[in-house]
Amino acid sequence: MRKDFVFHLYNVEHDHFMNLMAKCPEGQRMAIPEGFNTSLYWHLGHVLLITEFHVFGLSQQTLTLPETYKDLFFYGTKATEWKNEQLAQLPAWDTMIAQLKEQREYIYNTLKDRLEEPVPENFKKAENYGELILTTAAHLSNHNGVVAAMLQVLQQK
Repeated sequence: MRKDFVFHLYNVEHDHFMNLMAKCPEGQRMAIPEGFNTSLYWHLGHVLLITEFHVFGLSQQTLTLPETYKDLFFYGTKATEWKNEQLAQLPAWDTMIAQLKEQREYIYNTLKDRLEEPVPENFKKAENYGELILTTAAHLSNHNGVVAAMLQVLQQK
């Protein structure tokens, strides 16, 4: 598996996501537009958490994000279902942006020479780190489309 290809694809999707997040007006980060079931804030936290989960959790490596992120942003969670105690624990937008940037560097620095290294069997059917990173790129691509649509709806208001 070619390192340049894997990281190019991941970086393109990551850059696009970061550019979309930069377009989100501060006052609309928690808004849930009509036709959607969660907020841009949730998408930011979800992408951060699921990237860590896909790349490091599925390979049985140490996870670094706070445990509270799982209750807020894991698969199946929705901002509309957060309880008051969860709302009190929400990380700052800028904190998650910084974590996402650091995470990208960490993935590259930790795995750039290990793409072919096998990983344990997982629900994504990935056989090595390179494939786990590609599942993350695909996940980012999906959220890029949803976030772009949400921003369009929010800008029409």
